[in-house]
Amino acid sequence: MDSSSEDAGALPGAVEGTAPAAEADGTATAGPGGNADVSGGGAESVGERAAVAPTSLSPSRASDFMQCPLLYRFRVIDRLPEKPSEAATRGTLVHAVLERLFDAPAGERTAPRAKALIPAQWDRLRESRPEVGELFADDPEGERLARWLGEAESLVERWFTLEDPARLEPAERELFVEAELDSGLRLRGIIDRVDVAPTGEVRIVDYKTGKAPRPEYAEGALFQMKFYALVVWRLKGVVPRRLQLVYLGSGDVLTYDPVLADLERVERKLLALWEAIRQATESGEWRPRPTKLCGWCDHRAHCPEFGGTPPPYPLPVRAPESGAVQQGRMGPD
Repeated sequence: MDSSSEDAGALPGAVEGTAPAAEADGTATAGPGGNADVSGGGAESVGERAAVAPTSLSPSRASDFMQCPLLYRFRVIDRLPEKPSEAATRGTLVHAVLERLFDAPAGERTAPRAKALIPAQWDRLRESRPEVGELFADDPEGERLARWLGEAESLVERWFTLEDPARLEPAERELFVEAELDSGLRLRGIIDRVDVAPTGEVRIVDYKTGKAPRPEYAEGALFQMKFYALVVWRLKGVVPRRLQLVYLGSGDVLTYDPVLADLERVERKLLALWEAIRQATESGEWRPRPTKLCGWCDHRAHCPEFGGTPPPYPLPVRAPESGAVQQGRMGPD
């Protein structure tokens, strides 16, 4: 499937689900690409309901646990608030612009029109998430805001050098998907774009406003896409023909054509991950895993690695059974 030449029709037996208006796990967080995460029960904001054990898994929250189990706990169980960042908020804004551009007829999907959408989408974002207004509270002259909006314009403009929206008719945009595996584990997420070729081949596309990773880190970047491919396969019995990551920060396009064995491996990995999350939930043992990413974490004041103390654990703790193996680390030390 060429990235700019095929037309797309409706996704066969379109994947069910509507993107929720708020974070399903109550965290309202966004990853480096600006995608909001979906991984829990209701849509209440932080602090509006009692802590509950995790009931589902999203790509972002799976990555959180693999990066640092304690970070997962802070976000999913404790639901500690996090300050918005300029990078993540810019990603959210750019995603909204690229989604809305496809409302226009094909011939009107131009770079000037896309950039013209930015002010209105920024206003909508501030209305729906007032906390992002804090980003520029110390910018009375609006210089930082103007520079930030200019960076968003540059990212949007770069997209037109990578894909031609006039030749694309997405089957779905910002598509919420959810599937339950045979084990009972629910997988959830929001796919930026789904294209379907006239021959029925499915392509899953994700926009990233950062730079493409080095080749040795490409597998980690593809984890999210394989997660989505697994959900689509479990829902519709169709293995997507192509997974495509569009890196607006560096102007790169990373593609991968999955096979069934890839999705089966991802499913096994997620089941093992979920079992580790279940054990940590029942034991209350959420171990920090310090890395260079700690410098960007909002929760260092609560992290033992930085002299902090986590909040009291809000869920019941089950005593380990006799002879039970204590929870260990996941991934490399």
